[in-house]
Amino acid sequence: MGSSSANHVALVAFLVCLLPHCGSAKQHSGYDVVSVAESGNRLSAGLKLVGGTTKFGPDVKRLSLSASMETDSRLHVRITDADRARWEVPRDVIPRPALQDDLVEPTARHAALPSSHTLSSASSDLNFTIHTAPFRFTVTRRSTGDVLFDTSATLVFKDRYLEVTSALPAGRSSLYGLGEHTKRTFRLRHNDSFTLWNEDLGRSDQLDLNLYGSHPFYMDVRSPGGAAHGVLLLNSNGMDIHYGGSSITYKVIGGVIDFYFFAGPSPLAVVDQYTQFIGRPAPMPYWSFGYHQCRYGYKNVEALEDVVAGYAKAKIPLEAMWTDIDYMDGYQDFTLDPVNYPAKRLRPFVDRLHSNGQKYVVILDPEIKRTAALHEKDGVFLKWNGSTLVGEVWPGEVYFPDFMSPSGAEYWERKISEFRRTIPVDGLWCDMNEPANFRDMPTLNALDDPPYRINNAGVHRDINNHSVPVSATHYNGVSEYDAHNLFGFLEARATHDGLLRDTKRRPFVLSRSTFVGSGRYAAHWTGDNDARWDEMRHSINTILSFGLFGIPMIGSDICGFTGNSSQELCSRWIQLGAFYPFMRGHSEKKTIRREFYLWESTARSARKSFGTRYRLLPYFYTLMYEAHKTGAPMVRPLFFSYPHDANTYGVDRQFLFGPGLLVSPVMEPGATTVDAYFPAGRWFSLYDYSLAVATRTGKRVTLPALADAANVHVAGGSILPTQLPALTTSRARQTEFRLLVALAENGTAKGELFLDDGESPEMGGARSKWTLVKFSCDKESRGGITMRSHVVHNTYAPSRKLAISKVVFMGLQSPAAPKVYVNGVQLKAAGIVYRRNGVLTVSGLSLVVGEKFDINVVMSH
Repeated sequence: MGSSSANHVALVAFLVCLLPHCGSAKQHSGYDVVSVAESGNRLSAGLKLVGGTTKFGPDVKRLSLSASMETDSRLHVRITDADRARWEVPRDVIPRPALQDDLVEPTARHAALPSSHTLSSASSDLNFTIHTAPFRFTVTRRSTGDVLFDTSATLVFKDRYLEVTSALPAGRSSLYGLGEHTKRTFRLRHNDSFTLWNEDLGRSDQLDLNLYGSHPFYMDVRSPGGAAHGVLLLNSNGMDIHYGGSSITYKVIGGVIDFYFFAGPSPLAVVDQYTQFIGRPAPMPYWSFGYHQCRYGYKNVEALEDVVAGYAKAKIPLEAMWTDIDYMDGYQDFTLDPVNYPAKRLRPFVDRLHSNGQKYVVILDPEIKRTAALHEKDGVFLKWNGSTLVGEVWPGEVYFPDFMSPSGAEYWERKISEFRRTIPVDGLWCDMNEPANFRDMPTLNALDDPPYRINNAGVHRDINNHSVPVSATHYNGVSEYDAHNLFGFLEARATHDGLLRDTKRRPFVLSRSTFVGSGRYAAHWTGDNDARWDEMRHSINTILSFGLFGIPMIGSDICGFTGNSSQELCSRWIQLGAFYPFMRGHSEKKTIRREFYLWESTARSARKSFGTRYRLLPYFYTLMYEAHKTGAPMVRPLFFSYPHDANTYGVDRQFLFGPGLLVSPVMEPGATTVDAYFPAGRWFSLYDYSLAVATRTGKRVTLPALADAANVHVAGGSILPTQLPALTTSRARQTEFRLLVALAENGTAKGELFLDDGESPEMGGARSKWTLVKFSCDKESRGGITMRSHVVHNTYAPSRKLAISKVVFMGLQSPAAPKVYVNGVQLKAAGIVYRRNGVLTVSGLSLVVGEKFDINVVMSH
């Protein structure tokens, strides 16, 4: 490890010497290293203040640094006060190794420190180097020497202000992440700033402003070559991050400097390593991939019944009905409006949904009407100035549950269980959980007025604005100042646990507010968007970003939440939304109604696009399994599959759904064409299976703007499992399977199919029944191809009689219809249809999913 040659503690620990030639007298503002020690895969150092300023408060005089190779692909660098414990993200939020005792033991007084010291490992591609006078550190890629992170010598560490800057190679570095914000582009632009402070913004124009979640993580893709790495600052305090192109600066109002570096080098490897650390995405139930309908303003149960009937009559898939706060009695959680949503009307409605294979989801706001909570025990709610905090939200005066408290979480879970005895909801929607608060609170102490004002809401707004005061306290005296950005995470966790405990099934939780690791418990949507073309375009950027953040189940309110959508915008948004992982229509009560059956144009788009989605549900659900096991996002940018192609780095009007589908939606009004980029390879139309594009280097292509669907192309080299469409996912799951085999130029292809019951809490684990089949296609020496199935695991399929009835091969090169053999037996010609465009359809099959098979295609000559 580095310069250490033994496993025992190899001390390189010294005090800064007093001799003139040692360099400690060099005048600068920041810190010098006064001692360094290394043991195995860990290095620690002591830092001493040199110079300093009084701006934003006095500097911390002594700092402690630790750097450790926690895995071969993860480096941890932490800097904190050497003399006083400070707030850090709790270990029950992000489980991680406990800190070891400080290694620094100064034993060689008055000896000169070397100018630098490096921690490295033969099994890791990351090197950490500490530079001593002045202090700074660098992280490099050992295999190439590329400098990934290079801090300046101007570290600032005060009680409530931390600042650190790293240099970046502006011409070679493409950054993605740092959310949650609505951005014009997915790739971060130079000279852009990002404020991280969870905020209920309350306005439709949200561009470039801090929104509902805080994710201080970015991925850096370097050119040439496309090597990627990730950087996380694990800190829950408010912060501003400035990305200047050639540098990135963090300005944080508390906590510690706690960096994690993820080596990659592929983008998928970075997300795998990142979610291995923060927690893998929760498995989502199969039904959650269907279409969800909501509106703020469904006045009563009859309105819900009319909507369900409207979708059924129009033959548009509808999986779940949702209800906003309209169902509540006086907007109180866990209650029903006795006039418009009485249990005697709502329960039969929900029962009918269930009998039809449909679901019901309601909203919850994390505020409890004060008069309904007066008899709860101490410790359930947030405190302020020695008493329970009283705020104001929709029900009037409210208390805020303290989800950090075991009593608060238990209270929430109990209320969920009690409510489900009346209305057996299938999922819960956590809104307003930044948390929002309509009451202006007076300043109580210094926490309410930090010395550095982050750029909240783009105007340096008071961090107490429209939220609970940061001087409020949680369990064990934790201040809201430190834990504010965790509130939504903690509520989602309690909601997830409550549903799991009550239903014994896989929970579905949708949360507006998120933090690092929220994907372990919840899905997310992009919040209160507006019915505008630019908002539709920007949704792709947010969805791609949350894929990086480990929250792959994400969508945007189709056709917009606020504002009135035109038919054209709504139709195009439906076509895009069919490829959101989470697909929901939701609108505000003052807007025009926009259920998709109301306009014939939107009904056509919904039938066509949703039909395509429901055919692809086996592929989508297999990607959910991959996301749960490896963190791989379902919707991903093109560079995830083509990192060597720098032309993909700026593409954000197209995206990949998994590795096999390229989606190129219409994003402009009146468009008759779509400008699309196709990376190197063969690309086949999903709709007629024809070879649309073949390129060895990648090229831009002008596509026709289809009337009722987005352009979707299958990547050569992919095998996609499909089923037949239906109006619910439960019915679609009962239909026959088919395989789409898109051959690469060399005649190869691969794919997977994951199956389970879609609702068991564990996905692909030891306690659940599941099947995983891998498909591969290879070219034979005589010019034919053979597709094989390999059953990796099979405890689900045999009891379901699941069968593959049809296989479509795309990209064959045969002058006449080839011969087809299944498990060595030649098929009759009646089951074979070959078109001169290279498409071979093999029908009439009955291949059990859970059994090995092979299909051999022999070309005619």
